[in-house]
Amino acid sequence: MATYGYARVSSSSQSLTIQQEALRAFGCEVVRAETRTGTKFEGRTELETLLQFARTGDRIVVTRIDRLARSIADLAGIVKRMEANGVHLTAIEQPVDTTTAAGRCFLQMLGVFAEFETAIRRERQMEGIAKAKAEGAFKGRKPSIDAVRVKELAASGMGGTAIARELNVSRASVYRLMSATD
Repeated sequence: MATYGYARVSSSSQSLTIQQEALRAFGCEVVRAETRTGTKFEGRTELETLLQFARTGDRIVVTRIDRLARSIADLAGIVKRMEANGVHLTAIEQPVDTTTAAGRCFLQMLGVFAEFETAIRRERQMEGIAKAKAEGAFKGRKPSIDAVRVKELAASGMGGTAIARELNVSRASVYRLMSATD
């Protein structure tokens, strides 16, 4: 029976060091780490490697549940895969140990709070963007297509496909601009 650690941060400006040290101190023989969002499972190759590699009786350890998943659906899916393979989950900083009923219960509660925290953060971000737009401070990204140039080329008799090729943009973008001026 082996003990594997999993560490995750969301951005490259964050450090994995504290998590990795805590996992090694806990006794993890192998620690896999990655810099990826925790809001979705897709693209998290290190976690996928651990899930495929771990065998019955092995344990996967995280420092906190939010390092594993930030949504109930992903957390439930990950835990279900682990349980199907007889792999246990432990969170060092929280009373989570899937070998006990209390640990499984606490895992579910923490998952709810992790998803709630993500939703609240997203709401605050959207409120901030709306406020910045209202104050004229946020204008979104710059247009990727020169609308004036599209209109000039269309006025000269050039078709949408030719304009798209000329400006190296999608035909859909050109046609959208052309129909907006009609």
